[in-house]
Formats: sequence, C-alpha cells, structure tokens
Amino acid sequence: MKNRTLRLLGSLLLVALGVSVTGAAPAPRSTSPTPFDRVIPAPAHTTPGGNPYRITRGTHIRVDGSREARRVGEYLAGLLRPSTGYRLPVTDRGAGGIRLRLHQGPFGAEGYRLDSGPGGVTITAAVPAGLFHGVQTLRQLLPAAVEKDSVQPGPWLVAGGTLHDTPRYSWRGAMLDVSRHFFTVEQVKRYIDQLALYKINKLHLHLSDDQGWRIAIDSWPRLATYGGSTQVGGGPGGYYTKADYKEIVRYASSRYLEVVPEIDMPGHTNAALASYADLNCDGVAPPLYTGTAVGFSSLCAGKEITYDFVDDVIRELAALTPGRHLHIGGDEAHSTSHEDYVAFMERVQPIVARYGKTVVGWHQLTGATPAEGALAQYWGLDGTSAQEKERVAAAARNGTGIILSPADRIYLDMKYTADTPLGLSWAGLVEVRRAYDWDPAAYLPGAPASAIRGVEAPLWSETLTRSDEIEYMAFPRLPGVAELGWSPASTHDWDAYKVRLAAQAERWEALGIDFYRSPQVPWPTA
Repeated sequence: MKNRTLRLLGSLLLVALGVSVTGAAPAPRSTSPTPFDRVIPAPAHTTPGGNPYRITRGTHIRVDGSREARRVGEYLAGLLRPSTGYRLPVTDRGAGGIRLRLHQGPFGAEGYRLDSGPGGVTITAAVPAGLFHGVQTLRQLLPAAVEKDSVQPGPWLVAGGTLHDTPRYSWRGAMLDVSRHFFTVEQVKRYIDQLALYKINKLHLHLSDDQGWRIAIDSWPRLATYGGSTQVGGGPGGYYTKADYKEIVRYASSRYLEVVPEIDMPGHTNAALASYADLNCDGVAPPLYTGTAVGFSSLCAGKEITYDFVDDVIRELAALTPGRHLHIGGDEAHSTSHEDYVAFMERVQPIVARYGKTVVGWHQLTGATPAEGALAQYWGLDGTSAQEKERVAAAARNGTGIILSPADRIYLDMKYTADTPLGLSWAGLVEVRRAYDWDPAAYLPGAPASAIRGVEAPLWSETLTRSDEIEYMAFPRLPGVAELGWSPASTHDWDAYKVRLAAQAERWEALGIDFYRSPQVPWPTA
C-alpha cells in the first residue's frame, strides 16, 4: 500500500511538471474539444458555440446543499481523478468549475441542461437522475482517455455551448440472463456501469429458468441450494444470497437504474420443479437440467401449493426490491394448457399487486387478461404472425403498456453474422444497423404510440460465461438501443449515427470493453 501511494504521488508530481508517466512519449492528442454531436444517445437540443471550459488542477466540483447532488458530485470526482490526477474537491461553496444544480424547471423526470463556457460547466436538473445523466454526457464530451485508471496528459476540454436533453421513453432497459449461466455480483456491477454510460435506466434480471434458480428464498431454501447448483453445460451454477441481491440493487440505484427481477412462470420452471416434488402435478421431481431446449416444464396450475409457493417467492423478492416492477415471465409455456395458463395468471397477477408491485410479463401475458397497469414485453419478430401482433396491439389499445424487445432487432445474444463465435441465430442474424434502424413508435401495427413505454435489450446467456463475452455481444449494439429509447425520433439517422458510434471505440478501449468491430461502422484506424 505504501509503495502504491508513493507511485501515485510521483505520478502526480510528474504530471504537474508536464512530464509523461507512461514510459514513452504520449500519443498525439487533439486539442479540440469533442463536439456535442458526438454524444450517444443523441441529445434532444444542442446550441454549440463559444470557447470551451478546461478542467485544471484548480477545478472544484460544486454542488448545492442536497445529499443527492453531493452523491452525484462524488461519483463524478471518482470518474475524473484517476486520469486527470487532479484533486477535484466536491464542495458546496464558491463559483466556477463544474457545478451540479438541482432546480425545478422543464426538465422532466430524467432530463437536464448542460451549459459550458470558459468560466465553467453547469448541469441543472429537477431530480438527481437528471444530474446523473448530465454527468454521462459531460463524460462523453471529454477525451476518451478520461476513462483510464492512470494519469493521462490531457488537456481536458469541454466544448462551449448549451445542451437541453430529456428522454423520449421512460423505459430504457437491458436484461441479463443469470439463469442459463450464473454471473457474480461483480460481473453484474460491471455491466451496470456500462449501461449507465448510455443512460439505460432499467436492469431486468432473469433470475430463474429451467437451468438454474438464482435468488435465495428463505421459505423455500432448496430453490437456491439445489435448484441453483448447476447451469447450461453442467457447470457449478450459483445463486445470490439476499445480501448479494441487495448489493446489486444498491449499486444499480447509485447509477439510477431500477432493478426489475424476473421469476419466469408457469413455464421455464424446471429448477423449481426439481427442487420441490410437490410443485409437480404427479408429485415427482424431475432431474436438474443443463440443456438449452425450452417449453417442456410447467408449474401445476391446479394445485393450491403452487400459489402458496408463488406468494412466498413474490413476497420475499418484493421485500428486497425497492423498484415498482416485478416480472412474472409467462413466455413459452408450451406444457401448460391455455385454460390453465389463463387461470394461473388470474391467480398470480393479484399476488404481485398485493405486495405493492406492478406486473411485467412477456407478451404472451396478453393471451390471458393483463392486470390493470400491467406491462407486456414484446419479443416477437418482424415476421411474427399478424394475429399474434394484433393480440398484443389490442391489449395496448385497452391500456396495457408495451415494452419493445423484438428478438430479430435487439436480442443482444443473436449472432452478428454466421461466423460470430458466440450467440444464437434462431431469430436471425442481427448486425449493428439492423439493431438501430427502426422506430419503436411505428413498430407494432395497431398499437397506439402512447402505449409504447420504451425499449429493452435482452441478453440471454446460453453461450456466454464471462464478462468479455457479455461485452462482445452487447457492444456496439447496446448504445443504439439506448439511443432508440432516449433520443427524439428526428435524430435517428444511420449515416450520422455510425460516425458517432465509431468515435466510441477509443472510449471502450480505455474502459477495457471488448467489442465487435462491425464492418458496417467506420472505426478509426490504429
């Protein structure tokens, strides 16, 4: 620890003297600030102009007296200190520097305004989430080297002008499947940080499936200890203790993401059925499952113990989850009759409401009667039958909100090309342009635009076991999904977007993010 401190002090002294600390001459760096039109997601309104602001060793991060603004200020300081080498004290006194200001105004629930000029940068928002999103924009306006964890030469310029920004949709989500393969708390946190950079605000965790149950439930302990003991391919699996889950929720909240937990039912339940024989209609527990086929399992809709089980699981999970939403799955219940499916959903949806949560389900929920206020997550394809699309659209016209996750557009586990070493291709091949080049408001025929709550990019993990594999499938498609959810439709233009996307490569490299170098994107040369 002493040696590390001495090295850091030495690095700071060398930077103060203008000496490179990398062991070689620093690469040439542009002295021009990053223009506003390079930000992803594209801001709603920009007015560039005037001289830039330069972050120096004298810069302070100034916050108002609120605890929330100070928390965002400390987050920003934590981002900037390693690469700049500056102290960047967070204070509620003085003027100039970088200012984070909570103030009532026309910013909406998550919007903000950023003003930049030679005297400083001010981010103003009505709520802390808006300040946080403004910080992500400021981060992208700085050179990519700001993301590194060692002192870099700078300069640290922020373009001059004013930026007004507010999201198009309130639901901008990403789903991580931790059931097919288990991912640790630290791996989930890493993904959360990557999502936050692009203003994603929902982390949907797929916590149960045929291959594994991933959350401890005190009243049914074998769900985790036995049902969570394996994964696809027969690995050791794993599960989150309640403390683990709370830590994921806390960390996500610090990045202004709501965790949306999913317990998939009545299908995709083999891990639960294997853990407790009484959940099976015949009272016989099946073996644990490590394959990838779907649609063969079902809770027993006709047994009262099924609803005791559901009540206990939802009660315990709701108590751990401060967010509004709880996902009950409902897809691919091929081993459940239609009558049983309808009866099951009529029993289960009120349980979710009893514990203070709003129902979210895959769009098959519209085959029953969605509860008032429920959200249906559409994962069909462009080629899904008109009848199925109309059923979802009819529910939308009747008040059900729609989250769009079309599998042949934004399922991040779909291969980019036939040669992609990871992922699946049952929904087709999904290159970067295909994932970006569509309009959520016009996607589902017959669904009113007002019913569309937003977009979500699922990432299923049949073929994924490590963080670098998550990243390779998510990047570069995830930023495009984020832009579909955040930016006005008028800003969506592939030819302009692909240039902005290419400029993100240096930032991903600085962050250590693995990504697919799609030939559709004009990446910078080395």
